[in-house]
Amino acid sequence: MNKLNDILHELGISKVKLAKFLGVSRQMIYNYLELDDINKWPKDKKVLLLNLLGVKSPDEINKIKVNTDYILEVETRINSLFDATITKNNIIQENSIFSGLSKKNTELLLSIIDLLKEKLDDDKDLVGYNIVKYLYHFMQLIDTHKELKYILTYVAKANVIIKPNEYVFNENDEFIFESIMHSAMTLYTSGSPSRAKLEESHKRFTTQLEHKLEEKLSRTMELNSIKAQALKELGYTELNTSNVGEVIEKIAEIEARRQ
Repeated sequence: MNKLNDILHELGISKVKLAKFLGVSRQMIYNYLELDDINKWPKDKKVLLLNLLGVKSPDEINKIKVNTDYILEVETRINSLFDATITKNNIIQENSIFSGLSKKNTELLLSIIDLLKEKLDDDKDLVGYNIVKYLYHFMQLIDTHKELKYILTYVAKANVIIKPNEYVFNENDEFIFESIMHSAMTLYTSGSPSRAKLEESHKRFTTQLEHKLEEKLSRTMELNSIKAQALKELGYTELNTSNVGEVIEKIAEIEARRQ
C-alpha cells in the first residue's frame, strides 16, 4: 500500500479526486488506504482503481514506473470521467456558479466545494466549521494582503505539491517570505522553543492586534456617526437602495469638511 500511496502522490491525485473517481467519500478513501492489501477493498472499487492505473492485478502496481507519458495517460482517464460527470449531471449551465468557467477551473472549483462540504457535513464538528470560517476570512483578505498568497505557495512547496523553484506571484518577495517561514517553521518543529521564552513576543503580537482592533472600532464608530449625519442633512431616516448613492456622496462631503 505504501507503493500505491507513492504512485498517487507522484501522479498528483488528491484524496478528493480519487474519492470522486471511485464514488465514495474522502474518509472512505483514507480507510481504504489504511488497509494493508488492496485485495481487501470492495471488488468494484478495486477494479476501478486498477483501471485508473492501467493495470490488471494488484501485483502489477509494484511494477508501475511514473513518468510523463504515464501521468498523461492517467490524467486522460480521470478527465474522461470528469467530462462524463459534467455531461450527466449538467453541472455547467446558465445562471450557475460554474457558468462561464473553463473545464479546468470548473474541476478545481468542484474539488474545493467537495472539500468544504466534507468539513461542514457534521453540524457538531466545530473544528471543521472554524477551519472553513477562517478560510473564508483568508480568501476575503488575500487580495489586500500579498503575504497571504506567499503563505499558500510556502505550504504547497513544504508539502512537495509544487516545485520549490516555482514562483507565480512576486519571485523576490516570495523568496524572502519562504526563507523566513522556513526558519520559523524549523524553530517551531524542533521542539526547542519554550512557551516562557516566547511569552514576550506573543505579548507584543497581542498588543499590536488590540491597537488595530481599537482603531477599527474607532473608525467604525466614526463612519456610523458620519452616516447618521448624512442621513439627517438629507432628510432621510434610513439608508436604502433608492438613496444609497446620494448618501455616499454626502458622506464623502462631510469627511472632506472635517479634514
